[in-house]
Amino acid sequence: MSKKKIKCILFDADGVVIERERFSKQYSRKHGISNEEMLPFFKGIHRECIAGKVDLKLALKEWLPKWKWKGTTDNFLQYWFESENKLNERVIKTVEGLKAEGIKCFIATNHEKYRVTHMKEVMGFDGIFDGIFFAGNIGFKKPEKEFYEYILKNLKDKHGFNPAEIMFFDDEQKNVDGAKKLGIDAYFYKSFKDFERIVK
Repeated sequence: MSKKKIKCILFDADGVVIERERFSKQYSRKHGISNEEMLPFFKGIHRECIAGKVDLKLALKEWLPKWKWKGTTDNFLQYWFESENKLNERVIKTVEGLKAEGIKCFIATNHEKYRVTHMKEVMGFDGIFDGIFFAGNIGFKKPEKEFYEYILKNLKDKHGFNPAEIMFFDDEQKNVDGAKKLGIDAYFYKSFKDFERIVK
């Protein structure tokens, strides 16, 4: 598809813009807690936190003693978020080039408010991207259609963009498929080389 038709690109955060190993694996290795002991949290109430239905700090209070964390909840969140803040510099450089051409670039991610605040204030996302669409604010997660419908309405109302003028990159196929169902020009992110080829 010609880039002249594309007016906006949405980027998933983890796995596309951010290079990282899953936090639960890092933590289990460094603190002697089995990954299996952490997974019930991430597969359970954490998903409610992502969708903005439960406050992450409140949800963690039950779990931190089980994970042998000695500090405060705020200390834990800082430790967590800083372990997952390695930017994919090649993608960031591409975003800068796209914006210079007049293409709007946004984050579209399954995260809750505390992680997004870290992205904005510590990782500098406010200065890199034109905005962040996140599940904790929208109330729905990828690949739920309501997540994409919220973004499409916002981009239509504020910028006049139609779905076919919006490109989207995500490293989970189900999220790509969900976006495609609503007419978004969505792609599975498998490597920077492949991403660069598609964008060009």
